[in-house]
Amino acid sequence: MNSSPSVVTPRQLFLRHQAQTSDFPLLLEIERAEGVYMYAPDGRRYLDLISGIGVSNVGHRHPRVLAAIQAQLDKYLHLMVYGELVQAVPAQLAQALHQTLPAHLDSVYFTNSGTEAIEGALKLAKRHTGRTELISCLNAYHGSTHGALSITGSEGFKNSFRPLLPDVRHIRHNDFADLMLITERTAAVVIETVQGEAGVRVPSSYYLPALRRRCREVGALLILDEIQCGYGRTGTMWAFEQFGIEPDILVCAKGMGGGMPIGAFISSTEIMSGFKTNPILGHCTTFGGHPVSCAAALATLQIMQDEQLPAGATAKAARFRAQLQHPAIRTVRGCGLLMAVEFDSFAVLKPIIDRALEHEGVLTDWFLFCDNSLRLAPPLTISETEIDEACAALLRAIAYVAGE
Repeated sequence: MNSSPSVVTPRQLFLRHQAQTSDFPLLLEIERAEGVYMYAPDGRRYLDLISGIGVSNVGHRHPRVLAAIQAQLDKYLHLMVYGELVQAVPAQLAQALHQTLPAHLDSVYFTNSGTEAIEGALKLAKRHTGRTELISCLNAYHGSTHGALSITGSEGFKNSFRPLLPDVRHIRHNDFADLMLITERTAAVVIETVQGEAGVRVPSSYYLPALRRRCREVGALLILDEIQCGYGRTGTMWAFEQFGIEPDILVCAKGMGGGMPIGAFISSTEIMSGFKTNPILGHCTTFGGHPVSCAAALATLQIMQDEQLPAGATAKAARFRAQLQHPAIRTVRGCGLLMAVEFDSFAVLKPIIDRALEHEGVLTDWFLFCDNSLRLAPPLTISETEIDEACAALLRAIAYVAGE
């Protein structure tokens, strides 16, 4: 008699065949998601306080995003490599993005992700200036591909992959003296408007204007990485609006797609034209500007504007701050709904994260280069009631770990 085949679970398949990024994945199986919640196969609900690391800014499966995706599915999917055929939705998205930006940022190059957008921005800066030196900040995170990793500001994160790009220099974030390291050799300074993986470090009101002036003095381009801090998360559509500066190149991704993969680097037509000659097709991508991702991104942008989500982020952040009060919490840093709740050490924080997930159904995280701080970056659609629920759960987890 033939025995019936054994059932292989998704968890088993994940561990057997899907490449792993650590020896301790969360192994939390999710069957569906809606709004600020994710649901396990057994129906257990998890409150998502990190938005897939800054991705689900309009929540999971926003109805207008789903409708836009379905409408595009009924027309066509991929047709041709980037930049050859006229497709309505990517063109409309490019225009809609331009309308949120300073006039000179009028040329949008779509990519599949944030790290790809960084790669394009680095090439563009070198092409435009004819220089080779790239400067970024210590404890910055810009992605994991070779160029993006080269400018990431953590030696421990990248040493195993050397050699990386040559002629890369790091400066201290928010340090005025280090601005003099930017010289006529510098092609570009790449900086997160608000540092993310460093633990949400907001520069002083004078630092970014001083950086902008120094770049102009020496002819270096200023590239602002708003992959995590852009798209309304910090309280304005773009974080740089709060500092009175304008970049030469802007990089975005994560929150722009409503859950679909997409990124972009945006510059002036003059600068971007460097990719058209010497050589032609100086930067190529097969799937960049995919019509389905662009449809989702256009709907996301319209939702952000119609529901005034950027403006709401500041008030919602204040509600978190007002409630997250406990002797174990050293400080709460943030800019809008990109926040870091600091504890004494990782040894203190990790049990709190675990307790919140396992017993309170709340998903949180720490930061790559700041492991004593809890990440708070919920969907911008989170309601006051859901904020109260989240804070109560976190405080219970903190109290339990503290032995109260």
